[in-house]
Amino acid sequence: MKKTLLFAACLFLIPGFDMAAQRRPRRQTTIKLASMVPENTPWGAALNKMAAEWSAATNGEVRLQIYANGTQGSEEAVLQKLNMNAIQAAVLTSFGLNRIVPEMLTLSCPFLIRGEDEFVEVFKTIKPELEAKINAGNYYSLALVRGGWVRFFSRNPVFVPADLKRQKVGSVPSEPELAQVFRTMGYQVVMVDEKRLLVALNGGSIDAVYQSPIASAGFQYFGVAKHMASINIAPFMGGIVLNKHAWESIPEQHRDAIIRITRRIGSEIEASLMQLENDAVTTMSRHGLVVNTIDTRQAQQWYDDMTKATPSLLGTTFDRATYARIEGILKNYRGER
Repeated sequence: MKKTLLFAACLFLIPGFDMAAQRRPRRQTTIKLASMVPENTPWGAALNKMAAEWSAATNGEVRLQIYANGTQGSEEAVLQKLNMNAIQAAVLTSFGLNRIVPEMLTLSCPFLIRGEDEFVEVFKTIKPELEAKINAGNYYSLALVRGGWVRFFSRNPVFVPADLKRQKVGSVPSEPELAQVFRTMGYQVVMVDEKRLLVALNGGSIDAVYQSPIASAGFQYFGVAKHMASINIAPFMGGIVLNKHAWESIPEQHRDAIIRITRRIGSEIEASLMQLENDAVTTMSRHGLVVNTIDTRQAQQWYDDMTKATPSLLGTTFDRATYARIEGILKNYRGER
């Protein structure tokens, strides 16, 4: 008994020893993340993996709780909830990211960036600048990744702009900027709620949509819009962001691990999406999709059409300085003067 009392007394004499601290429960930070992506997709699986790795790397002190399948509403609603701290993190597309940093959408200016090699060249320069702009405000960027290419899917074949101008193009309210671009280029744009695009195609109120092949396959748009123009309209982005309050709530000793895990997962998502996009085109082709292969001369008509429309879009839809920055990178890469 004396030995026990003596041992306990010695503990109180050890500098820094705090028995109350030993009983104190470990602090846990819970981050609620909203995602529009269905859970049974590569994105969904990757987010679940990320949640497990965050927990393991932080000894359970940082917990990621995922709300998938768009259960938190549109990107507009998600941004409002982020600002209110009702949720702390979100997976956003180019359009949601553009609400945070207006320069972001300029990366998706139609026919500005024309292929994978050009995107890689631009993105390696622009990405740190965009992340810095996100971090300078009320948010923190954990990962920015490329989500694939947007293409035209149409009821009738499309090879040149005149082919599309004869058809009604469906556009969703959450993407007003692109709707304005296509109106400026002379297309018949019809606004349709995203959940009713397939209904509108079936009913004939629209004839075409601009979507990623993954979305067209998943939502079965290609069943009606059986033609896909091979030309890349624009790359689109995905990002994982936290609000600044959530970022600051994560213990400093865990932040590097959180960033490292998220960016690696982001790279894995990007690679899987590239493969999924190719697989989607292959699968749709086996089920009736016709890929309209556009040659160099026809492609130039799209580029010229956009060049004519661009001046009226700079400073309004697209950020003028960012456009000039991207254009300069591309001219240098293409060897243009």
